[in-house]
Amino acid sequence: MECVVNSYRAQQLLQLINAMDPADQDGRRRLLAELFGAFGEGSEIRPPVQCDYGHRIFVGVRCRANPGLTILDAATVTIGDDVQIGPNVQLLTEGRDAALPIVIGDNVWLGGGVIVCPGVTIGPDTVVSPGSLVVGDLPERVVAAGSPARVIRQL
Repeated sequence: MECVVNSYRAQQLLQLINAMDPADQDGRRRLLAELFGAFGEGSEIRPPVQCDYGHRIFVGVRCRANPGLTILDAATVTIGDDVQIGPNVQLLTEGRDAALPIVIGDNVWLGGGVIVCPGVTIGPDTVVSPGSLVVGDLPERVVAAGSPARVIRQL
C-alpha cells in the first residue's frame, strides 16, 4: 500500500510542478525538493517532468534538466553534481525481471533523447550523444554514442 500512496503523492506534486507559472522558479524548486529524496542547491528541472515515486531520486548540486525528463524510479536514481540533461531524456530503472538502480556521475552530459536502461552506471565527466540508448555501464571521461551506446573516444 505504501507504494500506491507514494505514487499518488508524487503524481499530485508533479501536476502542480508541471502546471506552475514558468516565472515561479522558487516555488517549483520547493516542490521538487519535497518530491525527490534530495535536490541539490542550484539545480533546475524544467517542466514537464515525470516520475513514479520521487523519493528514490537523488539530484546533486548545479544540475540542469531540460523539458521532458522521465524517470521511472522503481529503484534509486542518483544524479551527481553538475550534470546536464537534454530534452526528452528517459532514466528507466524498471526491467523485465527487476528494478535496478541508475547512477550518473558528476559532470555528465546526456544529450537530448538519451535513454538510460536499468542498472546502468555512467562515470564522471562522460558525454552521451543525443539519441543514444545506454544499456551498459560507461566509464569516466569518454564520449559514447549509438544504439546501443558505445565509447567512441576518450576525453
